[in-house]
Amino acid sequence: MLKGDIIWPPHRRFKTRSSWEPVGFFSECLCNATRFDLMLGFFSSSAISVLSDGFATFLHNGGRMRLIINDILTETDKEAVEKGVHSGEIEAFDLSNLEALRDTLSERDRHFFECLSWLIRNEKIDIRIIVPASGEGIAHTKCGVFADGISKVAFDGSVNFSRTALIDNKESLTASCSWDGDVEVAKIKDIEKEFLNTFEGKDESVKYLDASQIKTRLTTAFKDKELTELLTDEYNILEKRKEEKLPIGVSMALEKAREKVQKAIEKYKVKETVKVDTNGPCFPYSTGPRQYQITAFNNWKANGQRGLFAMATGTGKTITSLNCLYEIYKHSGYYKALILVPTVTLVDQWEIECRKFKFDNIIKVCSKNHSWKNEIDRLKATEAVQRGSKLSYIIISTYASYGKVDVFQELNEFSRKQLLLIADEAHNMGAPNISNKLIGIPYLRRIGLSATPDRQFDDLGNKRIREFFGAEDHYTYEYSMEEAIKKGVLCEYYYYPHVVRLTDAEMEEYVKISLRLAKMFNFSKERFDKNDDILTMLLIKRKRIIHKAFNKLDVFKEIVSQRLEEKGNLKYTLVYVPEGNFPDTYEADTYDNRDIIKDDPESEHLIDQFTQAIREAGSKITVKEFTSQSADREKTLKDFASGNLEVLTSMKCLDEGVDVPRSELAIFCASTGNPRQFIQRRGRILRTHPDKDFATIHDLVVIPEVSPSSESYKMERSLVLSELSRVKNFAMLSKNLDYTIQALEHTLEYYKLSLF
Repeated sequence: MLKGDIIWPPHRRFKTRSSWEPVGFFSECLCNATRFDLMLGFFSSSAISVLSDGFATFLHNGGRMRLIINDILTETDKEAVEKGVHSGEIEAFDLSNLEALRDTLSERDRHFFECLSWLIRNEKIDIRIIVPASGEGIAHTKCGVFADGISKVAFDGSVNFSRTALIDNKESLTASCSWDGDVEVAKIKDIEKEFLNTFEGKDESVKYLDASQIKTRLTTAFKDKELTELLTDEYNILEKRKEEKLPIGVSMALEKAREKVQKAIEKYKVKETVKVDTNGPCFPYSTGPRQYQITAFNNWKANGQRGLFAMATGTGKTITSLNCLYEIYKHSGYYKALILVPTVTLVDQWEIECRKFKFDNIIKVCSKNHSWKNEIDRLKATEAVQRGSKLSYIIISTYASYGKVDVFQELNEFSRKQLLLIADEAHNMGAPNISNKLIGIPYLRRIGLSATPDRQFDDLGNKRIREFFGAEDHYTYEYSMEEAIKKGVLCEYYYYPHVVRLTDAEMEEYVKISLRLAKMFNFSKERFDKNDDILTMLLIKRKRIIHKAFNKLDVFKEIVSQRLEEKGNLKYTLVYVPEGNFPDTYEADTYDNRDIIKDDPESEHLIDQFTQAIREAGSKITVKEFTSQSADREKTLKDFASGNLEVLTSMKCLDEGVDVPRSELAIFCASTGNPRQFIQRRGRILRTHPDKDFATIHDLVVIPEVSPSSESYKMERSLVLSELSRVKNFAMLSKNLDYTIQALEHTLEYYKLSLF
């Protein structure tokens, strides 16, 4: 990111022969931007040489470009260049004869044009060609704007795009950064206004020429390379530049660019490819299980084939557990498994994953399959007749079905030594309707999977889960989100909390409720001592004020508008809207059967509001609500993954297990104090995808400012601290921790709190 990943000089000036070189400025910005508006002046070898460093990385970031250039096709313009109108000797490229010129270009020049050609082929660049309307002189502006979806950096100055100007002369440029205050934002807007005025054909001082022919020449003259090839080329060019005698500031900037390119290349190298079919079950990827998945299996085996795997969302818990089943098959010649999952959607997803291993004979026990009882009876009969044979099968059941007395009995009558029990989102095993039955589950082979195995404020449930999976002292295998991000199993992310204020009317009602809650609050323990109907009612009322906060919608619209401005679309966006009747506080994990209670009509109205706000942002934007009642859920997820459906809005249906690796942007409009919920949601957005470099998370944080003299101030301070635990959790692993510190500076000071 422009703000988080670049070290900026405090004066924002870049001067040749100084610690802050202009060459470094362009290299750094290209490596960290996703949009680049440039008034180049004209194509020249020196201009292109400067812009070659970091250009492929810009493409890898998903970069889009708008370019305004001078037409240097006339003899008059060529003569002007030759006479030294510009600093230093500049070789002007005749774009009408690129085919003839191509073979004379340097390696860096060719690389630039190949990147430019890639942008044209992928429709990620718009070009305007201008000449002065008077017919005299040449268009010679040198300014532009870099953007990354959040921040902007504009530049203007005396620097020409030439080696002479950027390295030999005493030249400078000044950058304006959007985070530096209103004056700098005004400068950026002025440059943007000038650019758009020319780009949109409103500048009467210039004439516009047709760019289509030049686009065609560029794409035919230069190779149609894959992005991986362009990244490799750029890496090799930067490696060679180490041998050049460059100013220390330039060398340091180019080394950072090389590291970025290397990291991008590594992401492509580890892409998994599906194996060719074999006759029997096999591991589905040619690379085989990852080392951590092998370690998880070995730990499980050494623990008597019992284990609790605490693995971050998106790290491949499903594959890790099925690899254990596959290892059983390789050793014994059969596979038998009972897989428990929270939702019907996950029943289908687990079936898909099982079939990737070429496991078959799969029976699904859930509300969608009315014939499961007959299928189970046939399976039992077959196993009875073929006693001693190596019959293989997999049963996938929802927890809701498995918890019913008759189903529980039916599914616990298979071989206690041979069958492997896999409990997905294993914290559900601590729910009262299941935990009371754990003693009746006979299967000795057991695997529990969860990103968040511990249940909040449920010590008894946690104890029962750990004992059941043989993990009393420690998890059998643990793979944290921090480790997963560092190793590239999950993608890096930027986190942007937005403090939302209550209106006066909302604040008045909120204070009334808080004063009543304060009388029930144990200040020494910093929690409520008892859970009764009155407390629950007050917490629900308080939660509704937070969830329905009037100003949330305006902040949400601003985020959407800015994303549209930067990216041109809202593809791969998840929106979590306010939901539920239950308070997101200390007792959150005691409400395991919340699905049996009807959704709050007001919450349903909220999802409609946020969905409509997206539709109003642009007539061509495609958005769909993803709820438990949604039809064609599988098709909806496929449309989202392909980009045909840009935005999904949901209340809680994307919390557990739903696979949406293509998601790039998440907007959290519903605050939640339940660690499991926000950890699951973050993991959902951090899943890796070949076309995804990083994720962006926006979090709407409602912080009511209760008067320090109020009786409820201490309670509110404690509740704010609980809210900030989520923010801290998100911020500490993000690439832009400094943003969170700045955004919450006032709140922390008001409540005398520290984020750390």
